[in-house]
Amino acid sequence: MGISHYIKEIGRGARGAKPLTREQSADLFGQVLDGAVTDLEIGGFCLAMRIKGETPEEMAGFLDATHARLTLFPAAGRALIVLPSYNGARKLPVLTPLLALLLAREGLPVLVHGSASESSRVLASNVLAALDVPAIAAVRAVADGEVAFAPTELLNPALKKLLDVRRVVGLRNPGHSVVKLMRPTAGPCVVVASYTHPAYATVMGDTFALTHTTALLSRGLEGEVVSDPRRTAQIDGYVRGVRQELQAQQAGTLAEVPGLPTEIDIASTVRYTRRVLAGELPVPGAIATQVAHIRQLALQA
Repeated sequence: MGISHYIKEIGRGARGAKPLTREQSADLFGQVLDGAVTDLEIGGFCLAMRIKGETPEEMAGFLDATHARLTLFPAAGRALIVLPSYNGARKLPVLTPLLALLLAREGLPVLVHGSASESSRVLASNVLAALDVPAIAAVRAVADGEVAFAPTELLNPALKKLLDVRRVVGLRNPGHSVVKLMRPTAGPCVVVASYTHPAYATVMGDTFALTHTTALLSRGLEGEVVSDPRRTAQIDGYVRGVRQELQAQQAGTLAEVPGLPTEIDIASTVRYTRRVLAGELPVPGAIATQVAHIRQLALQA
């Protein structure tokens, strides 16, 4: 069928564009993932949505199409904790691996999934590999107390291809939002999600409500889902789409986090992570609080 008729609706600029229904969005995104459209149409879709912005109904439709095409992780023991990791380190070390390993220490199964959006950044996958958690080669059950890392292409190669459009046009697209909200498992899970700009928090929260997702949502660390160890951010929980405020934001920024390296390279991040796990350095309070909230949500998933 093609998606040109959808592009005509969403591509009229910020003021003239019309939102798509959930069903239309699922059809559009499904065609993109199925490879049924041209590269020109994909580029038009990505740019139009970047200008217009996604509505919660559109995001729900994109997720419907994605979930129907993902290679899902099987249900195993406890609810799977899902940590999307697509940004990596910018000015601070990437601490998503620390969050993952702290959650696994609580006996939870943890899935980190991601891919590189910019080649120059240190990624969670780089740090996990150095911590003896290499990328898995096939989808399988994740055991309680285990951390597994899955490249995006293992879940859906077409989704990874859509993310790579950014390398050509230089702008994010709906695929970058989808990967941070999707549930890549057939069983119960807790999606840990983050936002950079407050406007995204509303869209993400409303999307969780529409899709009846159990999730934790807060401002993350430079685009990563782990809490910024220097701040006390607002944290919201969603249990099958029903929101509950878990923590209110507090003003102020810590001048220093004990032991947190100023360098963002792999070796420095691994050394810090190991020292925290060994008890040689304290778990940052913001991350300890995040772990506690995720553990409670897992009991309700």
